[in-house]
Formats: sequence, structure tokens, C-alpha cells
Amino acid sequence: MTSFTYAANPVRVVFGRGTLGALGDEARRLGMSRVLLVGTPRHADRAAENLGHLLAARFEDPAMHTPVDVTERALKVVAEHDVDGVVAVGGGSATGLAKVIALHTDLPQLIVPTTYAGSELTAVLGQTADGRKTTRKNPKVRPETVLYDVDLTLGLPVPLSAASGLNALAHAVEARYAPDANPMTDLLANEAVELLTSALPRIADDPSDVDARTDALRGAYLAGTCLDAVQMGLHHRLCHLLGGKFGLPHAETHAVLLPYVMAHQGLADAGDVFALTESLPIPHSLAELGLTEADIADEPEADLLREALTGARPATPPSLKALTKQVVDSFAAAPDRVRTLLTDLVETLHAYAIRTDLTQDEWEYAIGFLTRAGHITTDTRQEFILLSDTLGLSSVVDVLTNSRTPDTTPSAVLGPFYVDGPPETPQGANLAEGLPGTPLWTDITVTDTDDQPVPEAIVDVWQSNEDGFYDVQLPDVDGPVLRARFRTDENGRLRFRTIVPSAYPIPADGPVGQLLDAVGRHPYRAPHVHFMIAKPGYRTLITQLFVAGGDYLDSDTVFGVKDGLIADFSDQRLEFTFRISGSSE
Repeated sequence: MTSFTYAANPVRVVFGRGTLGALGDEARRLGMSRVLLVGTPRHADRAAENLGHLLAARFEDPAMHTPVDVTERALKVVAEHDVDGVVAVGGGSATGLAKVIALHTDLPQLIVPTTYAGSELTAVLGQTADGRKTTRKNPKVRPETVLYDVDLTLGLPVPLSAASGLNALAHAVEARYAPDANPMTDLLANEAVELLTSALPRIADDPSDVDARTDALRGAYLAGTCLDAVQMGLHHRLCHLLGGKFGLPHAETHAVLLPYVMAHQGLADAGDVFALTESLPIPHSLAELGLTEADIADEPEADLLREALTGARPATPPSLKALTKQVVDSFAAAPDRVRTLLTDLVETLHAYAIRTDLTQDEWEYAIGFLTRAGHITTDTRQEFILLSDTLGLSSVVDVLTNSRTPDTTPSAVLGPFYVDGPPETPQGANLAEGLPGTPLWTDITVTDTDDQPVPEAIVDVWQSNEDGFYDVQLPDVDGPVLRARFRTDENGRLRFRTIVPSAYPIPADGPVGQLLDAVGRHPYRAPHVHFMIAKPGYRTLITQLFVAGGDYLDSDTVFGVKDGLIADFSDQRLEFTFRISGSSE
């Protein structure tokens, strides 16, 4: 079990296109009647129109890193105009100033972001005094409402869009590796990374792409939520240090440093982020932002900063996204379902190889394993089904299939020893004629989901002998043994004689057996009888009945046992009713 603590972000979020029109209503919802509007005229003018008579004053000079002298001037405006709420429209500078005002006054905040900064979701505040930027976390500075309007980002220049988007990406990347990360922040961060890495190149290609702008803004929102929920790490510490000390532009500093910090920390996707940043029209070195060797010589992580200063890309794992995309694109002409299956398979296989750092020797061993499985497979020995069974894949597919018809008898795996077209046998026949074993009288009924009998259903039955072997495993057996095809009578009933099945090992002389041995697993199956029930107009049911009290019920090597399939075989008698569903159910 994974234990974690997660505090949900209490900020009210309004997201969409044209949402700026709701600004007045949202301000009134917070009880604002005398609003201080923070932001440069470009967007604040439109906000002022929407606020109407609620507007009491404006402050048009927010600054990066929230210098204390700017804060002091803004607080004077608040006092002079008896302000009862703050609306900030713009990027991180406007948001930062609104937060520091709230810290000093407890006034409610309504933030309208026009970039992808993400700080509007957080209780984090950064301030700069005497060339030093400090950050703190205080619930008082977390805005009450954030209003996201995608239309306000459409005019954001591509270089600023890219830098701001990478700033948001940094929030998500650091959240994934934060010491207090948890399943909730992982979900948010992973979605944010996917949205932002997809959206930023599309915005660079077409700044008016509304879908790309929407994805970027939503990604920034999710990333900002992460920023509020977990501790930020080395990347943010360095950005705040350099930004406050040297007055570097906030978003661009994040954009330059992000891939270098990721590479320094050995993160597997550093190469992907380098490839992303190199494709965008942003500064790619600290030198482009005005720093020199002398500036960073005595700073923490000087080696990392020196790489970022020159723009020299360190050695990173290769980015394989282009290769994966090339393979996926090759399926473009395939039918929809085939394309979906192959795309997911390739993406999963490539991700597995990257995540596990698969070696050439390991790949060759795996190919050899599959080759050996192919060589040993015959018409009566299906090693690939055994592999699927022992890895639980057969049971996964079985559960997915059976979950669509929950009112029927549970299904179970087909297994590797089914033979199509067994001989049709009259009711009452003895499948075990002449074989040793405990005799068993079997009385089966087949009904539909309304408990009405299903006559003329075809029922295939097969099982192992007392020693755990199927007839196809015995070279000296002539013809089917313990295997037959029956038809239910007019009452949906089927009766025959056989023997009580025994636990048995799956074939362990091939690569699957070697796999089980290598991982310390036994090869045994719990004792069972196989059934396949079919009739036109009904879903075919493939299932098994397990002997109550039999061995290996809790450790069946193919994970096939289900509680609803454990039956009473005592007193040499088995009675069971199978329920099957119509094909349209």
C-alpha cells in the first residue's frame, strides 16, 4: 500500500474562451466593490471595462521578482483608495504583486493569467530586496479565484509563449521528482508534461492555434497546481537565486536552465527537453541573458551553471521520441482498431526499453526466448499461450471480456490444450472409460441470464488424467481421451461420467518452464475441468470448474481461479449451472 498526504488546492478555477466577460461577476462573488486592478494597459484596459463601477484604482507598473519598492508603492494606492479586493491581469509579475498585497492586507485576489506562469495557483511568494530574492509559502497569498481565458493568450508572442510554457513545464518536471510527490501530483504532473510538450511546438508553428493554446494553458494550470502541492527543488532554487541577484527575466531563466538541471540530476527525459528547447525560439544559454563566467564562478552548482552559460549540451540519453513517432506514423493507413493496437504496443515497448535501459544482450536473450517458444510450439503444444497464461495476460483479457457480461458465469482462460472439433458424444457417456481415477458423475445445466434453459447448446469438455496429463501430451494414446463435445437437452441439461481432475504442472521443459524456475515459481495448476459453451445468438463462454479444497487454488500458476468457479466435487458428484448471455447483451 502507498501512503501519502495530499491537500487539494482550494482555488476556484474558471477556464475557457471569453471568460474575461465574467470578471465582474467573479469579483462580486468575492465581495469586491472597490477593486485595485494590477496589470499593464495591454490587457488591464479590457479588464477595466468588465469591472465597470467596481474599479477603484489601477496599478500599471508590476515588476519581475516583486521588488519591495514596487510593493510599497502599490500598498500606498491600496490605502489611498480604500480597496477591498485585488484583480491582477498579466503574467507572473502582476500575480506576484497581487500576492504580496494580500500578504499585507488580507484582501481577496482574483487572478487573470495571460501567460503560462502558473504561480497564480500557489501559496508561494517571491520578493526581491537588495539584489536577493527570497521565497516563502503562506496560505494568505493563495488567490481565491483564477480566471483562465484562452483568448488572452492568442496574442502572446511566440518567444514569450515558449519561455513561459517551459517555466510551467519546470513546475511539472520538478513535481514528478519532489520528495513529497504523491499519486495525485504524479497524475497532474504527467498530464501537464504531456500537454505542454505537445502544445509548445504547435504554438511555435501557428501562434493562432486555439487548440494548442488551450492545451498549453491547461497544462500550465495543472503544473501550477503541482507547484502548490509539493516542494520545488534545485531548478527553482537556482532560478530564484540568479533572477533575484542579476535581474534575469524569470521565464527565460527557467527555460534555459531546465534541461541542464535535468541532465545534472540524471533524469531520463533530459534529452527530450533539450530537443524541445532547441526547437523553440528562446535563449539557449545564460550568456544570452547577460551572465558572464565571473558572475557564476562562486555560485552553487557552478559546473552546472557553466554548461548553461555556454549552451554546451551535456551528454544525455538519446531522445527517441522521433523514432517512436516514425514507427507509429507508419501505421497511418491501417484500419482504426489495428492502428490503435499497434500504436499502443509500439509506444509501450519503446517506453519499456527506455525505462529499463534495455541492453543489447538482454534484447538478444528475449529474442532467443521467443524463438525457442516458437520452435517448441506444435498443433498440440502452444508455448505462447503458456507464456501469456503465466504472465497473467490471458487472465487480464479474460477479466476484461467477462466484465462486459457480469450476470453470466465467470469465464476462465482457454489454456494451451484445447483441440477444436472434438467428437460429438451422447449424453451419459463415460469420458474416462478404462482410466484410473476417482469416478465423477457430472450433471450440468445451461441457462440464460433470465434462468431459462438453453437447449441444443454445444458444450466442449476437456480435462487431464489422474497423473495431470492431457491426451495430446500422451503419444501412445489413440484418439481423444477425457475430451468430448455434447449437446444440452430440451431442459438445458447435460450429464456424463468422468474422473475427478488432479492438480498438474504445466509443461516445464520449454522456455516458459525455465522462466518460472528462474523466478522461483511453481508450475502447478489447481485441479479443474474445462468447458466451452456455444450456441448461435449467445456469447460463447470459455470457463473452468475448480475442485473445492484442491491444491494450488490460491497460487494457480496461470492466475485462473475465481471464487465463482470453485465447485463441490465431493461424493463423486458435480452439479453446476452455467449462465450464458445473448450476443446482444
